[in-house]
Amino acid sequence: MYFKRKAYERLVDWKKNYADKYAVLLEGARRVGKSTIAEQFAKNEYKSYILIDFSNETKEVLACFDDISELDTFFLRLQTLKKTNLYEHESVIIFDEIQLFPKARQAIKHLVKDGRYHYIETGSLISIKKNVKDILIPSEEMKISVYPMDYEEFCDATKSNYSILEKVYQSKKSLGQEINRKLMRDLRIYMAVGGMPQAVEAYADGLNFTAIDQIKRQIIALYEDDFKKLDSSGEMSAIYHAIPAQLSKGIKRFRLASATGRRRTSKTDKLIYDLIDSKTVLPSYNTTDPKVSLSLTKDLESYKLYLADTGLFITLMFIDRPSVENEIYAKLLSDKLPANLGYLYENLVAQMIRAAGRELYYHTWEKKGSTHYFEIDFLISDGSKVSPVEVKSSATGKHESITEFRIKYSKHVKDSYIISQKDIEKKDGINFLPVYMTPFLMANN
Repeated sequence: MYFKRKAYERLVDWKKNYADKYAVLLEGARRVGKSTIAEQFAKNEYKSYILIDFSNETKEVLACFDDISELDTFFLRLQTLKKTNLYEHESVIIFDEIQLFPKARQAIKHLVKDGRYHYIETGSLISIKKNVKDILIPSEEMKISVYPMDYEEFCDATKSNYSILEKVYQSKKSLGQEINRKLMRDLRIYMAVGGMPQAVEAYADGLNFTAIDQIKRQIIALYEDDFKKLDSSGEMSAIYHAIPAQLSKGIKRFRLASATGRRRTSKTDKLIYDLIDSKTVLPSYNTTDPKVSLSLTKDLESYKLYLADTGLFITLMFIDRPSVENEIYAKLLSDKLPANLGYLYENLVAQMIRAAGRELYYHTWEKKGSTHYFEIDFLISDGSKVSPVEVKSSATGKHESITEFRIKYSKHVKDSYIISQKDIEKKDGINFLPVYMTPFLMANN
């Protein structure tokens, strides 16, 4: 099944404006759909294409890269082995899973300079040290990040009406409890399924949540295999598995020692960088002075981790069970799980912010005369101003942190938002938005 993906439109722009001077690299976690997007684009937009899959390629094809000094011979051998004709300026060559064959990535510089054809690369773990060892990273390479399917892509795949949500956002008017509850139920389906294309396809085909959960478990198992290849000690996998538990505790930064059972070392720091590079997690950094630049004042020692896909997050929450039964998903969809799921919505908002192309930042500061602290879940920059965002499961109770932030940084605050399941409302200078409005908030700031 083919899904409409936003990365496709970015490839259209690349072909029109940049392809003669740059190859394009589709970078993202395993199973987010990079290869499918690349091949569908090649089929639709070019006269012919050659796909070289470095995870399952013949020795004869790999041997073509031993010597690219004579490109006429190189292209002739490639066309013969792949039984495909290439047409100058009308064909594209796809290097799939290019991290597995660094020699081909290094060749990009010469292939692009030659100018006969266009080149699309796909890759995961693309910056891991062993994948770039002893090669010159091509400067003739543009990157397009591919994330799990966002809510708009999910709605398109499942024939839901996404466009109406934007109209509601622009109106700034409440919908009423009944309609808001219905839209929140729709969103919780996305939370439960997630944005991994295999899981979305299973849902679109009518499979039940037990079957969908098994697909997500297989993806998590694939990630674990990758982690073991990078770190045989199992610490990287332990860090990944600890994310839901640490978010549920509401701690102000990720605690490596709690995740691994060992003291923090330079080795564990490297594991964090490699895990982030895998694109399976999303880092959010504590910015120490939000009235300046968020990126310039981020504390690299103080960060949180979110899962790149909230559907996988839910499966990981119940990974200790052989499978997550339909009953648990039914409770999630009806908002009847007994636990406070504020941290689950927090992960979803993080995913939505990152899918909009924004980095993740949060801010904490001490309460005077107390061992506790204030915390803003997310900060959205807009020019010289910043908008604090808090995520709640219910939006009931006090909003002390966001109130204090607005006082402390009054000259630098643009708008303030509380994102929850609550209907649209503005009260005491704070904008209340239901979670499904988050993508429009990102697009309009």
